[in-house]
Amino acid sequence: MNDIIENMITRRSIRKYKSDPIPTELLAEVIKAGTYAPTGMGRQSPIIIAVTDKAVRDELSAINAKIMGRDGDPFYGAPAVLVVLADKNVPTHIYDGTLVMGNLMNAAHALGLGSCWIHRAKETFESEEGKALLKKLGVEGDYEGIGNCIIGYPDEQKEAKPRKNNYVYYIK
Repeated sequence: MNDIIENMITRRSIRKYKSDPIPTELLAEVIKAGTYAPTGMGRQSPIIIAVTDKAVRDELSAINAKIMGRDGDPFYGAPAVLVVLADKNVPTHIYDGTLVMGNLMNAAHALGLGSCWIHRAKETFESEEGKALLKKLGVEGDYEGIGNCIIGYPDEQKEAKPRKNNYVYYIK
């Protein structure tokens, strides 16, 4: 089987991480893959905020948990969060950001890292706390939160669930 397809088939959402930091050059490779995701008309509406600063990561986690109405860490202890936002003025921004998220997760897996898409980025950056955080980070623009891609060294192994029978319909 082709290595790229094998990587896509074996990637899993990881929800338990080691505390080891990710080397900067490894994280940069993952991010670069994200920037090469296809976007509508090549407009590149998404941006990626790479968060490895523990205080900022923990602040994001707390806002996300509050939106969920829970305590605890919705980022499952992952040491890095790649926040994907996209320019609301581009009609394809949600699709563009979604493709970036997919590239980030597949690249992480290809490099031996675990990842998971954590939702509530939209709600996070629509909140006053989220808007204030973006301002503090120097991010300006009319962005919608697409997703939080948590990344770290996996501390669990997961198997794929069987694919459902009616996943594909062939029309010949």
